[in-house]
This record gives sequence, C-alpha cells and structure tokens, in this order.
Amino acid sequence: MKLIAGLGNPGARYQLTRHNIGFLVLDRLAETNHIPVGQMGFEARFGKGMIAGQSVLLAKPQTFMNLSGTSVRKFFEYYRINIEDVIVVHDDLDLPFGTIRFKTGGGHGGHKGLISIIDHLGTTDFSRVRLGIGKPDHKGMVDSYVLSPFSPDEMIAVPRLTSAAATALTDMLSLGIQAAMGIYNGKTINNFNEEV
Repeated sequence: MKLIAGLGNPGARYQLTRHNIGFLVLDRLAETNHIPVGQMGFEARFGKGMIAGQSVLLAKPQTFMNLSGTSVRKFFEYYRINIEDVIVVHDDLDLPFGTIRFKTGGGHGGHKGLISIIDHLGTTDFSRVRLGIGKPDHKGMVDSYVLSPFSPDEMIAVPRLTSAAATALTDMLSLGIQAAMGIYNGKTINNFNEEV
C-alpha cells in the first residue's frame, strides 16, 4: 500500500495559501480517482482507493504543518507501510512557481513539515513531490509569504498545477519514481502540455 500525504494547514483561513498546495493537489488526485477523503483518524482526513492499479491511502494531516510527522507516523505504523511507499506532496520555496519535481531522500530544505516527518519516521528515505511556489524578495518574509494567498495571476494557474501534479503522481504510481523523474523533473505547468 502507498501512503500519499499532502501537506498543509487545516481551516478556511489557510485553504488557498501557498503552504497548502499539497492539500490542493491531494484533493485533485482524490477527485480524479473518485476517492473520498472524508474519513477522520490518525489526526488526518483520509481515504482509501486504487490509483493506477495500486492500493493507496490519501491523507491530509490536520495537525498543522509543523506537526505533520505525527499523523504520517500513525499511518506508517498502523498500516505497516514500507518507507519506499511513503510519498509526501509539499510546497517548495526553492523552485519557481508551477514547477513539479520528484525526489527520493535528501534533506528538508528548512521545510517544517518535512522536518517533522523526518523526525517522526527517523529517516529521509521517503519520496517527495515538490511543488514550486517561488520565494519572497527577502528571507525575513518567508513565514508570511508561505501563509499568504496565491497572487491573482498564480490563482489562475493553480488549477493547471494541481491537475498536472495529479497526472504526474498517477504516472509515478504506474511507472515508478525514476521514470517519473525522467518525464517531469525540469518541467513547469507552462510547458507541461507541449512536452509531456
């Protein structure tokens, strides 16, 4: 079984903020594959289903971003999921807005949700789907930037980004992460339709 955890903050206040792109992609993936993500448990909203022939758990931790690992670990232990079957979908300040990039292992880049997951799982050897949100002009603005809504121009592009990411995730489940990296890494939503 695969665990796909989309990261974000619960509540209407944060719904369309940059930090919640993981939630938005998970919602799109769930909608596309007719998997309701309405069950409550493991400190998350979650649902079970099949995608590309794979049994999946789709989870949106409700602990707030900085404590995401609490929920992820509960799923990991209860369902006895292998670490290579954990996939975390999250925002990334180091990538331009609209970029989709797959990665296995590595550091956390200062992302507090990833820090929490690494702390609770005791390893970095899980897969990540990194979604570029760009970065603010000054480092001191990071917290306010990630918790602020998308700009009007970005908001127009968000549905394309979530759809592209859901498609990329489906291909990852079907083809494996190495193949998905070869197809999608380096692409943005601006050249997604033409080149993928």
